[in-house]
Amino acid sequence: MHFLNLGHLCETVARLAHARTGQYPKGAPALGPAYRRAISRLRPLPVEGEGISLSYEDGPWARHCEAEGIFEHIFAPASRSEEATREHWDAMVRRAVWHIRELSPDLGRMVDLLVTDVVIVNSGSDGGGSANTVPGLVVMSPGDWDVPEYAECLVHEGLHTGLFVMDMVYGMFTLPPAELGKDQYRALSAVKIGQKRPLHAAFHAAAVAVPLMYMQHLRGVDTLITKYTASLREACEDIKRQRAYFTPYGQLLLDEMSAWAEDEPLNFEHVTRSISSPEFAGYGPVAA
Repeated sequence: MHFLNLGHLCETVARLAHARTGQYPKGAPALGPAYRRAISRLRPLPVEGEGISLSYEDGPWARHCEAEGIFEHIFAPASRSEEATREHWDAMVRRAVWHIRELSPDLGRMVDLLVTDVVIVNSGSDGGGSANTVPGLVVMSPGDWDVPEYAECLVHEGLHTGLFVMDMVYGMFTLPPAELGKDQYRALSAVKIGQKRPLHAAFHAAAVAVPLMYMQHLRGVDTLITKYTASLREACEDIKRQRAYFTPYGQLLLDEMSAWAEDEPLNFEHVTRSISSPEFAGYGPVAA
């Protein structure tokens, strides 16, 4: 599956960097800095430093999101955090990053590349968020999470960002997001089970469900596998009814994901291959 492939993501990021900065990164060490320069031109706050920058409800990202009405369900009810709470959050994010790398080194490399900033707040409910207008940013309200839940949030929101980047470079849909939100284009969500969502949001939800199920499979846990297997299949079938509104690239991703979802039982070895194999790395046309 191309949308889960490290090599494909790296090539996509390189093309984005070239389109936005005029420079094509040469070699793996140049890719991360090139990505950070490129997305700094696409969002209101630039990327600062290396690794993941952490901030809280009183930081510049929180202030920007509140002013722009982004992630209102997370920021609006957020309460003030104490220093000890922040230290705990910081430690859990660091442990979560290592947890992802230990489960799947190449999946860890994707998160390392894509996620540049994390805002952590206490909103009174569990949740996370990412948006195409602020690439690289992950917002989370962890509640009573342990390391695996932090890791799943980083992967979930990080791979949303990966899909945003792929859409910017190759184009996935033939209609703009505002049009895809109309009733006739809505499709079932694999995650918000039984709910219809705009076509692009339904596709994203189905795609990011795959690595979450995979991570739990690697841990020997079946909570999300049990929860999402049927809803993912139903979502893929519903989304495919709108296949005409996907570009050839979008159709490729949709078809690959749908074929995997139809397997009985689900083939997690194929996910392992999808993440690391060069067979999923290449794709030609560029939209950016």
